[in-house]
This record gives sequence, structure tokens and C-alpha cells, in this order.
Amino acid sequence: MTVPALEIERLSVTFEDFVALKEVSLTVAPGESFGLVGESGSGKSTLLRAVAGLSPVSGGTIQVNGKTLDGRRSKEFYRQVQMVFQDPYGSLHPRQTVDRLLLEPLAIHGFADTERRIVRALEEVGLGSGFRFRYSHQLSGGQRQRVAIARALILEPSILLLDEPTSALDASVQAEVLNLLEEVRAARNLTFIMVSHDLAVVTHMCDRLMVMQHGREVELLASADLVSRNVSQDYTRNLLVASEGFQRSA
Repeated sequence: MTVPALEIERLSVTFEDFVALKEVSLTVAPGESFGLVGESGSGKSTLLRAVAGLSPVSGGTIQVNGKTLDGRRSKEFYRQVQMVFQDPYGSLHPRQTVDRLLLEPLAIHGFADTERRIVRALEEVGLGSGFRFRYSHQLSGGQRQRVAIARALILEPSILLLDEPTSALDASVQAEVLNLLEEVRAARNLTFIMVSHDLAVVTHMCDRLMVMQHGREVELLASADLVSRNVSQDYTRNLLVASEGFQRSA
């Protein structure tokens, strides 16, 4: 039997008196792309942050590649799991060059072949060596997000946590970055857990998805079911109607 890449059982997250996640469970297979959708405040990003060790877990368990996570995340965890954040402007240090941004995780994890890895990472995300010594303010939003993806990939993780990775970008650039992510996943057989408010993005990128509301699971669907509107819950139907509201009629 294949060990799940990510297995979450009855996960809860509480901030003081506010319960942000309420006993959520899910299983993601190796190489699968799994989506989390729902309105703002539904708990999508909180779930990703809990896996990454950035949100306080108040109950339940998280297993990555068969190993139960306990408290503070280890170096071994970050070799396996990396996160790409929503804001490409806030996630890169403004006083570090691209070269330094990519070198830092390699130094932390004790890699010796830094030159080869930096060159490969930049090539993989469609940026040449000419970008190595630029600062983030010298890059466009799309280029910044490509650097953020390169930084996530440089340790060769097996799982990427993607928190609205294209929502801060222009529509044309969004498509480029999403295509890049698809290519990287196929080439490396990566597992994706992807948060998005855009149902079209999730159904395009993900095999299955969980609809969330108020920190709970509403329903679990194959992306094909969402496309064909084969859903069982009114909340999911309302999300579909809302997403159509932004489309122009012919």
C-alpha cells in the first residue's frame, strides 16, 4: 500500500478564542495535486500554514510521507516540504540579491554544489543567469514569483504548499506561472496542495479538491465533478454561481 504524501486527521487550529480549523481530515497521494477552495476566512490558508508549522495546532495529527509531525518542524521536514506564498513582493528579502536568496537555503541545509543548484533552479523557472545578481525591486511580480518558486524547488522537496501563488499577478502572468508549476510537477513528480479562491484555477491544476467553510470541510470532490456541477452542497453551488458572476455574457 502506498504511503500518503500528506495525511491529516481531525486537525484543529485555535487562535486564542477563535477556532480557525475544526477537525479537518484529508489524504493526498504522492504526485497528486490537491486543491482547497472556499471564501475568505474558510480556513484554507490556515491549513497550509499548520502543515508548515506556522499556525498553532490545537488538535489532530499531520503525517508527511508516513512520519507524524510533532511541534517545531525539523530540517528534514523542510527538505521534503516547501511553501510558496501569495505575495511575491513580501516573500523575498528586499536587500538580498536573487543569488543570495537562493544560496541561503542551500547553506542552511549544508549543500556543497551550490553553483549547479542555483543555475538549475533559475533555468527551471525560466529565468537566466542574468537575474542572479538583481534585487527583488528590479523584478516584475511574475519574475519575483518565479524566484520564490525556484527557492522552494532548490532543496528538491517532494511536496509544495501553494498559497494563492498567482492571485497577486496580472491575468496573463498568472497563466505563465500556472503553466510553469504544471511543468515542474510533471518533471519532478511533485505533490501539490494548492489554495485558491479561483475555481477555474483549481479545476485546471488539481485532481481533487476540498470545499471549506468556517474552518470545516463542506465536501470533497474530483475536479471533474466541480466542472460538471455534480456537487451535493448548496454552499458549493453558491461558489459556482459566484465564480460565474465575473464572466461576461456573449
